[in-house]
Amino acid sequence: MAYTTIDKPSDYFNTVIWTGNGSQRTITVGFQPDFSWLKNRGTVDWHKLSDSVRGANKVLASNENNAEGTETQKLQSFVSTGFTIGTDGEVNGNGSSQVAWNWKAGTSVSGNTTGSGTAKSYSGSVNTDAGFSITTFTGNGTANHTLPHNLGVAPDWFIIKKRIGTGDSTARDWNVFHQSLGNTKRIALNSTGAVSTSNEYWNDTSPTSSVINLGTNDQINGDNNTYICYAFAEKKGYSKIGSYIGTGSDSFIYTGFKVGWLLVKVADGTNGWLVIDTKRSPANPQGKFVYANASSAEGTVTYGEFFSNGFGWKGTNSIAVNQSGKQYIYYAIAENPFVTSTGVPATAR
Repeated sequence: MAYTTIDKPSDYFNTVIWTGNGSQRTITVGFQPDFSWLKNRGTVDWHKLSDSVRGANKVLASNENNAEGTETQKLQSFVSTGFTIGTDGEVNGNGSSQVAWNWKAGTSVSGNTTGSGTAKSYSGSVNTDAGFSITTFTGNGTANHTLPHNLGVAPDWFIIKKRIGTGDSTARDWNVFHQSLGNTKRIALNSTGAVSTSNEYWNDTSPTSSVINLGTNDQINGDNNTYICYAFAEKKGYSKIGSYIGTGSDSFIYTGFKVGWLLVKVADGTNGWLVIDTKRSPANPQGKFVYANASSAEGTVTYGEFFSNGFGWKGTNSIAVNQSGKQYIYYAIAENPFVTSTGVPATAR
C-alpha cells in the first residue's frame, strides 16, 4: 500500500484551464506557483515556461532550443493565489483555450557550486516535501563540476537548459536525466529523438542526495554560461518517476495513486513527449494530449486510462505509448493518493 505524506496533491501541483478574454487578469491556481508551464490548446503556439527564480517574465519554450526571452504581456507575475497574465493572444486571446501546469517550490536557497574547477554561484527555490527544486547556476566547463539541488534526496529526474551564453548565441537543448536510463544516458525534451550515450553530460555519475554531477558539454556546463535546472524526486503516493516496456495490447502501470498528470516518452524510439492531464480529460478514455516538444495544437487519442492506483493503455500498439518491446519513461503526479497518510483509502474519505 502506497501510504503518502501528501494527502492533497493540489497544494503542490495543479493543472488549470481557462478561456482567454484579452484583458489582463489573474489565473487562480490555489497556491503561489514557482514554476508555471503554459500552452495554448487550440492553435499552433510555443510552450511557455516561466519560474520565480529566473523571473516571471523570463520565458523558455520546451519545444525549442532557443535562448531565454523576455515577455511582458504573457505571464507577468506570481501572486499568492496563482499568476497574472497580460493581453498577449498566445496566453489570453479572446475565446482561446489555455492550460497551465503549476509546481510549488517556495523556500529560497543560494550558494556556490562544488566539485572540480572554479566554484560558481547558484540560487534557487525548493520544496522538499514534494521533491521539487529550481536552480539557476553558472557553468565552469570542468568535468565533475557539482551542482547542489537542495532536495535532501537524490533526484530521479532533472532537466538542464542553457539560458544564455557569454559570447555564444548558439541554441541548446533541454537535457534530461532520468533514473531509469542511468547516468550514461541523456535525452532531449525538445526533440522526438531517442536516448543517446555520452559522458559529457552527467560525467557517468548518478546524482547524490546533495548534488548533480556535470560533464563538460556546453549544453549543461559551459564556462561562465547561465543555466536553469528543474529537479524532481519521487514521493510515495504523490509522484512516480519510472519506466515500463510496451506490450502492444492492454497494459497497466502501477503508481500507487490516481494519476492527475502524466508525461511519457519512448526512450529507444522516435516520437514526442506526450502530456496528459485530468483537467482537460476528466474521464476515461484519457484523450486530450499535447506534445511537450512541439508547438502543435492539442490532439486526441482514445486509449489512455487513469485508475485509482495507476495508468494504462487500452489495446494499442502505438509507438507513442505502448509499442511492443519498446522502453518508455514517464513522470506522473497524483490527483489523489490511493491511500492517505493515515492509511485510509482516498476514495473512503
